[in-house]
This record gives sequence, C-alpha cells and structure tokens, in this order.
Amino acid sequence: MTSVQNQNGPELRVLSAGDTAFVVEFGNAIDRGLNARVMALHRAVIAASLPGIVETLPTFRSLMVFYDPLISTRAELEPQVLAMAAGTGEHAAAGKLWRLPVCYDGEFAPDLSEVAARTKMSVEQVVALHAGAEYRVYMIGFAPGFAYLGGLPERLHTPRLESPRLAVPAGSVAIGGVQAAIMSVQIPSGWHMLGRTPEKLFDPRRSAPF
Repeated sequence: MTSVQNQNGPELRVLSAGDTAFVVEFGNAIDRGLNARVMALHRAVIAASLPGIVETLPTFRSLMVFYDPLISTRAELEPQVLAMAAGTGEHAAAGKLWRLPVCYDGEFAPDLSEVAARTKMSVEQVVALHAGAEYRVYMIGFAPGFAYLGGLPERLHTPRLESPRLAVPAGSVAIGGVQAAIMSVQIPSGWHMLGRTPEKLFDPRRSAPF
C-alpha cells in the first residue's frame, strides 16, 4: 500500500488487488464529495485511453483499475492515474434523474408496518418521507444492475433484518442501515421491503441493460 497527498482532500491510498489491478482509495465514508472524486477519476482514466488499461470499476469511495500485464505494468500506470486523481475535485458531473412508480401496499410492502413502528411514524409518514427523497446512485454491484442508493432520510435509518430472506423479488424497494435500493433481480436480502416497482432495472435484452 502507498499513500499520496491529494491537493483537493485527504491523502489517497493505493492498494494492491492481485497482479492485474490496483485500487485508488479516496476515503472511508459514504459521502457525495468522495464519490464525486471517484467518478471524476473514472471519467479521466477512460478519456486518457492509457495503453494496457482494460477496465475501471468505481465504488462508493475508490476506483479499481484493471490492466493487461502483457501491455503495461502497475509501475507505469500508477503514477499516471495518481496524477489524474490528485487533480480531481468534488464537482459532480451532470447526471440523469429517474422517477420510478412504487406501490407501497399489501404483499409488496411486507416490512412497511414494522419500519413505521421502529421509527415511531405512521405508515403514511414513512411512505411520504421515503418517496419524497432524492437518491444518488453511488455504485452498482452485488447483482446485475443493483444500485446502492444514498440519500435515505435520517429518520428512516433502520438496522437490517436479523434473518435475511432467501428470495426477494426483482423490483422490491428496500432500505437497510443508511442506504436505499431497488432489487434489480431476485436475490437474498436482509433489507426491509417497503414497496415494489414494475420497472425493470436489469434487462439483458436492452441496449443498455442497467
């Protein structure tokens, strides 16, 4: 592991990830500023088209850089990537706002009443608070098209279930801890199910599957 001072924030850490990748870490929190710097570096590396880089994988707070060792080496690529990282700021690029219909009722919302009881709110208040927030996609992972969402109102922060469900339907709208999510495919989950959307977040037949 190496550390590098970042002129726009805390020092960066570079971590090994096997013999064909390394990770540039900007911090250790779920934070819009950190994530904006990750995405800025992600875009910069793609735009630079450095020989040997195969793929970049952005997360909440870090960027993993995959490279082909037959074309380039970490020793060659790391200084170039770090030079880009040192100049990244917290300005987020323009994004797209998605509005998704959600049914917060009956079989589609098995945990809604429990969340209302935990948070000492009515079901109607929970729905209004959850539906009225604007969420940020911090990263996609765990399952195809599964987006980890930040921006869950603090009053809805809720510990995850003690016993995860083995199968949660695709489209389920959920909260867990300080985060929100929509299940892109059927998966096991310990998050609280508040509703369901008919929209498909993942469809491999589309030109843009996610």
